[in-house]
Amino acid sequence: MPQPTAPAQLSALEHIKANSRFLRGTIDAGLADRTTGAISEPDTKLLKFHGSYQQDNRDVRDERRRQKLEPDYGFMVRVRLPGGVLTPQQWLGLDELAGRYASNGLRITTRQTFQFHGIRKEQLRDMIGGINAIGLSTLAACGDDVRNVICSVNPLLSSSHAQVYDWALKIMDHVKPHTTAYQELWIDQNEKTSDGAGDEEPLLGQAYLPRKFKFGIAVPPYNDIDVFAQDFGLIAILGEDGELQGFNLAPGGSMGATAGDPKTYPSLGDLIGFVTPDHLLETCWHAVAVQRDFGDRSERKHARLKYTIDDRGLQWFHDELQSRLSFRIEPPRPYHFEHNGDRYGWTKGDDGRWHLTLQIPSGRIRDVEDHPRQTGMREIARIHKGEIRMTCDQNLIIAGVAAKDRAAINTLVKQYGLDDYKRASGLRLHALSCVALPTCGLAMAESERYLPHILDKLEELLDHHGLRDEPIHFRISGCPNGCSRPYMGEIGLIGRAVGKYDLRIGADHIGERLNAIYKENIGEDTILATLDEVFGRFATERKRGEHFGDFVVRTRIVTPPKRRPTVRPSA
Repeated sequence: MPQPTAPAQLSALEHIKANSRFLRGTIDAGLADRTTGAISEPDTKLLKFHGSYQQDNRDVRDERRRQKLEPDYGFMVRVRLPGGVLTPQQWLGLDELAGRYASNGLRITTRQTFQFHGIRKEQLRDMIGGINAIGLSTLAACGDDVRNVICSVNPLLSSSHAQVYDWALKIMDHVKPHTTAYQELWIDQNEKTSDGAGDEEPLLGQAYLPRKFKFGIAVPPYNDIDVFAQDFGLIAILGEDGELQGFNLAPGGSMGATAGDPKTYPSLGDLIGFVTPDHLLETCWHAVAVQRDFGDRSERKHARLKYTIDDRGLQWFHDELQSRLSFRIEPPRPYHFEHNGDRYGWTKGDDGRWHLTLQIPSGRIRDVEDHPRQTGMREIARIHKGEIRMTCDQNLIIAGVAAKDRAAINTLVKQYGLDDYKRASGLRLHALSCVALPTCGLAMAESERYLPHILDKLEELLDHHGLRDEPIHFRISGCPNGCSRPYMGEIGLIGRAVGKYDLRIGADHIGERLNAIYKENIGEDTILATLDEVFGRFATERKRGEHFGDFVVRTRIVTPPKRRPTVRPSA
């Protein structure tokens, strides 16, 4: 087996992780220190593994600096929720915790889970402990580990969807961290943690992974998770009878990039083979292990799996993974995607139960004028007998509703303004945004707070060209890191500075092609004028049934990035 090459110099974070006593560091002492709202810089890195980021309110940062006050620190807490599934009782529990400790309600992320903002340091143990008390966890929701495993949005639609969800749970459990530090800090809530002498990490190792690692499972014909944006995408292959035959493997995806650094870039995964269900866990374990052994530990901007693959080759990754497995990887099997995104309204499952997908703008569930969404969802959770499921487009599904209960759910949806999807434009129905300002420390421009305004402006243009109902994927990100998957938008805006964005266009409508730069570092007036011209051409020159992203590529308005070469099947 080829041996990994030791980096010339480990990054500072690699030393912090390796010496952390399996993620303990001095987090306990930092939480007990009431002289500051922050914890130490090394501990902020370790805290991510436990599901939390230290942040500060950037809206008041300058004013507090002038007053010689420390930043207005708060903590983001993210839940680990494989497949995005929770019970109504867990929903009510999270809602109560949000009201007690967090600001701005609940927020659905683009990885089928929740995160909460504005939690004070002295409340952090209560928040994370409360999440565990309702049967959930935050371990590995952030950090250099295997993140929340996502899967096709509604496992109740059919028995095969249910099987895929079960595999998402199995993968998450199979590759999660083994450290007992999480139990000590947040569940037992010890003020002094152990030395971790009895801990071990058979997969992740004492220094854990070089960077985060993401799995996602799609069920054709719907690519509702953007499967090729994952470090290791899995495409469920169903037989003619609907039974799960196995999974195509698609490693090498990631949306992250760094402004001004051409050595960093978004990338889509590529197919390397197929495995049967009985071999899936072994495959996932060793895929993580390959990245553990060969990922770049000297330069974090170069530490995702996509760079390991691009440096060494997709064929190399296939062969290295194959060398660790007890079976042969088969050639990829045929599949076909028809749609990328959520399907709103009621859908009937194979068992006769119904599922209602609701649009939640930017995933933010809180009470605002004319849209008391948080109260509405609280009332729905109190009467709902099924489950509630998050989607990767920041929406939610009231799942498993008996036919006799639909009327009651519909009444509450209408009463609390949760039925906007019935009146929304095609663009608004397919819009994503990241949090960005004021809480994200990486944000260079607005995203979530800007989304309603820019959508209003774009809808005026679409109305002018008769395109209001055209389903166009629109993604906006406050920086190039790509949490809202802007590189997979038919229209993508990536923040460069306050009020300035790169405009990218040309992704397809099924999640198999990245968009491309059209104009760089431009303001709103130029964005609108540019898109007005392109919308005009689209309205008059498109072919029947042609989507916006396909049109701008066919007419050579932009040229999309090339994909990696395919691999040879095993001998």
